Amino acid sequence: MRTALRPDSLIRLVPSVFLPSLVFEIGIGALTPMIALSSRALGASVGAAGLVLALLGLGQILGDVPAGMLAARLGDRRAMLIAAGVAAVAFLGCALARELWQLALAVGATGATNAVFVLARQSYLTEAVPIERRALALSTLGGMSRIGAFIGPFVGAVVVHGHPVRNVYWLALGCTLAAGLIVLLAPEAAGAGPARGRTSAPVSVRSVLVRHRRVFLTLGLAILLVGSVRVTRQTVLPLWAEHLGLDPSTTSVVFGIAGFVDMATFYPSGKVMDRAGRLWIAVPSMLVLGLSQALLPLTHGLVSLTVIAVLMGFGNGIGSGILMTLGADVAPPESRSQFLGVWRLCADSGGAGGPLVVSTAAGLGSLAAGIVAMGVAGVLAAVALLRWVPRYSAFATTGSRTRGTAVVAKGVPEPHAPDSSSRQQG
Repeated sequence: MRTALRPDSLIRLVPSVFLPSLVFEIGIGALTPMIALSSRALGASVGAAGLVLALLGLGQILGDVPAGMLAARLGDRRAMLIAAGVAAVAFLGCALARELWQLALAVGATGATNAVFVLARQSYLTEAVPIERRALALSTLGGMSRIGAFIGPFVGAVVVHGHPVRNVYWLALGCTLAAGLIVLLAPEAAGAGPARGRTSAPVSVRSVLVRHRRVFLTLGLAILLVGSVRVTRQTVLPLWAEHLGLDPSTTSVVFGIAGFVDMATFYPSGKVMDRAGRLWIAVPSMLVLGLSQALLPLTHGLVSLTVIAVLMGFGNGIGSGILMTLGADVAPPESRSQFLGVWRLCADSGGAGGPLVVSTAAGLGSLAAGIVAMGVAGVLAAVALLRWVPRYSAFATTGSRTRGTAVVAKGVPEPHAPDSSSRQQG
């Protein structure tokens, strides 16, 4: 097992963990609001444009389980270097695409590389950071994507202003090469390589699915809903902005303003989860995000659109790191990386499914209906989290958090998702 870092040593993770993730996410933040618009520039309908953006989530789905296996076998650094190389090729393909299918293929590959970047870091932080600061560390990792979502669209707005939308992919390519260079040159954090000291045979993904099927069918369903609502906001904002007649650079600025609010709340989110429990962040996050998304079709201009975008950013921002933290809470230590790969599969499946709902509704002639449907999904996600998080996480509320920390302090293996037999006993 890896040696846990002291609570005061999180700053040491900046060059090897947080900085490369931030640089990579700046590129992702710049291109995300432009994928649907570049699809439209290639002649796609509104429904087809939403479908292309959904391929970003589909790529992550296909990459989640292999990402966990890759990081466990090769180590965090090598996995990220491979991901950076593949991402560079994918962004080059996006920039050079002249047919819709070419753009779609490159967007899917981009999603797979993003899965490697995120899961490799999540798996390492889950094992290396003390339990009492787990949520803070993982919310900070999630905050890197928030900061990227803030910086990226503003830079993207400059890049595309008066120029073809596809120019944003050259920006993403540069960010990826820079992130890969940082990973290559930064000192490797202690314990960042493959886990040592394991004498047992590797646990198969199939056995993890069978053993923990109850948690995946209950809490995993809640996580799927959370993922769908969070990713869908990236689809509905640019599509509704185009519906209102706003140009791409204005859309990018609105996206960036929402990203600022999103970014500003990740640190308090982690502190609250560590001190008060996971539910105090998970449930309000989904309620705010779901209700604000349901109100989006009521906007009729730039001001009202910006207000709703800010509310959506706040709802998403206060939930920074919640999926990674809950996954870390329930993951069994003996098969942590395999479990987290399937866990992210649940979240990313929702991330791909949400935009599909919106694109299907748009294809049937009602973009607003698809947006409202995903708003309702956000409320359902809040209800599901309230029901299942206390059942599986020892850190759901203040009382359960205290008991879970005491168990770890006594040297007992930290709580994880119960298997089917243990659930039958209680």
